[in-house]
Amino acid sequence: MNILDKIVLNKRVEIEAAKQAVSVNQLEGSEFFNQTPYSFREFLLASDRTGIIAEFKRKSPSKGIINDKVSVKEVTTAYAQAGASALSVLTDRDFFMGDKPDIIEARNANTIPVLRKDFMIDEYQVLEAKAWGADIILLIAAILTPAEIQTLASLAKSLGLNVLLEVHNLEELQRSINPNLDAIGVNNRNLADFTVSVDTSFQLANHIPDEFLKISESAISNTEVIKSLKQAGFSGFLIGENFMKEQDPGAAIKEFVKGL
Repeated sequence: MNILDKIVLNKRVEIEAAKQAVSVNQLEGSEFFNQTPYSFREFLLASDRTGIIAEFKRKSPSKGIINDKVSVKEVTTAYAQAGASALSVLTDRDFFMGDKPDIIEARNANTIPVLRKDFMIDEYQVLEAKAWGADIILLIAAILTPAEIQTLASLAKSLGLNVLLEVHNLEELQRSINPNLDAIGVNNRNLADFTVSVDTSFQLANHIPDEFLKISESAISNTEVIKSLKQAGFSGFLIGENFMKEQDPGAAIKEFVKGL
């Protein structure tokens, strides 16, 4: 059993507990539920934005603690001020030290799209994402069947949410595409052994239909990589550890953006 399998098993338990604690009616009555989400496409392609999806992540299974000393509000507002097109906020507790208050804090402090970064396997989590103020949900092809992707994406679209599908290889891409997706992200990290290679994005670029936003995720540590990815058709670049590993992630993104 690899780490992804362990996370999904744990997630099923977590979701059942959440359902007992907070009803669907309570989620639908939240302050954010009837708000119109920001357009992922609009912010990603805006001329005054960088295309960077800047991530707030305290911990990961592969690296352990990355940075647990900074506040969500401080870091995410600095990301937005530096020109980030969107924010990615981890909400998985056990493996990434994220939680619901993190995404709500990011939402309240910012006026750019927020991605709920989690392992989405149940419609309840989509309702949670809307209730917590997210604008975008992540669907990971490696843990979902095509039918599950269709169901979760369809629900998300009915709620006005943007949908980012994450794939790791051509097989996942080809079996997972459906019209309810807004963007397709290529994860350059091998989830089985955690090695990273941006070549994965270049290999899959031409296989992603042009109607979808193309996002490259992980292994992006310098601006020259972003320039090359743009030439290959990518308009979004999810960057997490490169900023979060620094003592001041906000200063790190500001310096990084100068190179663009």
